[in-house]
Amino acid sequence: MDHDQAMYATKPTRRTVFMRTFLPWQMWRFAVINVKMIELIRRGHRGTKR
Repeated sequence: MDHDQAMYATKPTRRTVFMRTFLPWQMWRFAVINVKMIELIRRGHRGTKR
């Protein structure tokens, strides 16, 4: 692999840029990720009964 190729960063597509800056999409993804985290934490706490 050439050194210049290793330093090359791809340019995001128009769709990628749009999705990164579209606030409703960002809010939706934030909510989905938080729900997944809550489920993971709940599963971890099920075994620890006090």
